[in-house]
Amino acid sequence: MSEKSTTSSLITTLTTALAPAIWGSTYIVTTQLLPPDRPFIAALLRTLPAGVLLLIFMGRLPPRAEWGRLAVLSALNIGFFQALLFIAAYRLPGGLAAVVGAIQPLLVMGLAWLLDRRPPARLAVGAAVLGVLGMAVLLLSPGAAWDAAGIAAALAGAACMAAGTYLTRRWRSELPVLALTGWQLLLGGLMLAPLAVLVDPPLPALGTMQVLGYVYLSLAGALLAYALWFRGIARLSPVAVSSLGLLSPLVAVVLGWALLGQAMSGLSLAGLVTVLASILAVQRASAQPR
Repeated sequence: MSEKSTTSSLITTLTTALAPAIWGSTYIVTTQLLPPDRPFIAALLRTLPAGVLLLIFMGRLPPRAEWGRLAVLSALNIGFFQALLFIAAYRLPGGLAAVVGAIQPLLVMGLAWLLDRRPPARLAVGAAVLGVLGMAVLLLSPGAAWDAAGIAAALAGAACMAAGTYLTRRWRSELPVLALTGWQLLLGGLMLAPLAVLVDPPLPALGTMQVLGYVYLSLAGALLAYALWFRGIARLSPVAVSSLGLLSPLVAVVLGWALLGQAMSGLSLAGLVTVLASILAVQRASAQPR
């Protein structure tokens, strides 16, 4: 690989990593600024306005042949994933939900092996398993409650995100990245709308900080983050991209420690370092010629 290509790949990896880093910040925004107990409204206001803004800016319709695939990707990456994510978050401790979600890189490797006949590199498999173990050390508490429905939702959510990441790369769209992001956010937001209306209580009168919280979730947590994420999927290995998703709970933990004074033990720090080492190892394995 040439020096120019290596530099370009590194820049793409770093910009893609910004997406899960931003998603990690949404936890503190949601808990500290937004009205409580309205997860589907938060997901709707996060995705739908961002999708509308992107499509107004791009003004691009998908080719007729891509509508079916676009609907599937919107459901996997946005609609189903967001719904299952919030169900898991409400029924499980946050640490347990994150540990279950950490299996995404392994699921992407399995899909590539099953559908593309590409067996994963041993280094990538070992590093992905190490990431799950590191996440468990970082986030799991001894008294974590193993709710069966919550575990099922977390597993299904991880499977949706893994399949969405893999298929977004496999089904290369003719749309520019911003248009592809906008359509997925719009369609995914429309899928979330019935849940927001039927399940969540209505929003109260919002203060300035609450409005700013929703604006941040939409512009940074959806519009910018998903655009960077889908750009990364188009240029990097799906396995490499999925491993970057482990940065999201890491950022949430660091922000909780730095801004909210949440405790971090030596064992937690060891888990954090282990997850970071796992991410770097998966990136290295994915960059090697196969």
